[in-house]
Amino acid sequence: MSHDPAMNHDTEHQDAVDAVVPLIPIVIPAVGAVMMFLLAFIAVHMA
Repeated sequence: MSHDPAMNHDTEHQDAVDAVVPLIPIVIPAVGAVMMFLLAFIAVHMA
């Protein structure tokens, strides 16, 4: 087998966890705000 330089599979793939971790400080407060809004909306609607 000869080494074909056009088929270089040595590229490093980024882990899914490493891609998500920088977004956590933005996502968690946003999801918390949406949850609080939905819970308040349900409480007002049921009252």
